[in-house]
Amino acid sequence: MAGGLLLAAAGAVAFSGKAIIVKLSYRYGVDAVTVIMYRMLFALPLFVLLAWWSGRGRPALSRRDWLGIAGLGFSGYYLASFLDFLGLQYISASLERLILYLNPTLVLALGAVLFGKRVQARQIVAIAVSYAGVLLVFGQEVSFEGPNVLLGALLVFASAVSYAVYLVYSGEMVQRLGSMRLVGWASTVACVLCIVQFLLVRPLAAAVVPSEVLWLAVLNATACTVAPVLMVMMAIERIGAAAAAQTGMIGPLSTLALGVLVLGEPFTPWIAAGTVLVLAGVWLLTKWR
Repeated sequence: MAGGLLLAAAGAVAFSGKAIIVKLSYRYGVDAVTVIMYRMLFALPLFVLLAWWSGRGRPALSRRDWLGIAGLGFSGYYLASFLDFLGLQYISASLERLILYLNPTLVLALGAVLFGKRVQARQIVAIAVSYAGVLLVFGQEVSFEGPNVLLGALLVFASAVSYAVYLVYSGEMVQRLGSMRLVGWASTVACVLCIVQFLLVRPLAAAVVPSEVLWLAVLNATACTVAPVLMVMMAIERIGAAAAAQTGMIGPLSTLALGVLVLGEPFTPWIAAGTVLVLAGVWLLTKWR
């Protein structure tokens, strides 16, 4: 039990470190297209290895499987990641993590819209609490960062919607292929798309970046991309998805702390209150579901 909780906590902290590393990379004058290209370039062989290892001794993938993997890889890992990286150019790492943490509310909303699932009144209350927290932090951020905060927040929110689409439609494929195999191949698709995107919209000369950016990309690809996937999956095997999700609430708190300590982002009582509201709302939603 303790080992599973530690894995879930470590995975949540590692995931949250992604935003910190991206913000540090932007200080060297690179853009989102270049940063995400290098992240995915270094992560690509690791995801291919994960996909191969998790598929050993299992039936070959069908054409239907590959089409599903391509669609989920585009929505859940390429588009969601790219929009997230774009948004981080305009907002703090703390606000980014809080917006992404609204994901359960988006999954619930998509379930209601796409499949007619019923939403209870108390779930709406939980959603309202979460969004009130984000709006509170957003209001504080506008005073620190300026008008581009709205653009950044919308981009990150679109990223959360894209990942929620992945979650809604991935359930059947997870059961058929297994979570590790699906994540490995879907992430491989996203890696290829990010690399191709760079080659199409940037000259090759743009690949020449400071060595610090390359080392940050290596750290992002390993410690904040591949490793957290493995840790969270292993935690779910040990303690279950519900307990792993609850432990994941440490993620926004670690991002807030790292943002203040590493990036020098502002911290006020209103930001703290907004963070508590978001966490409380998501916790209530998870409990009442």
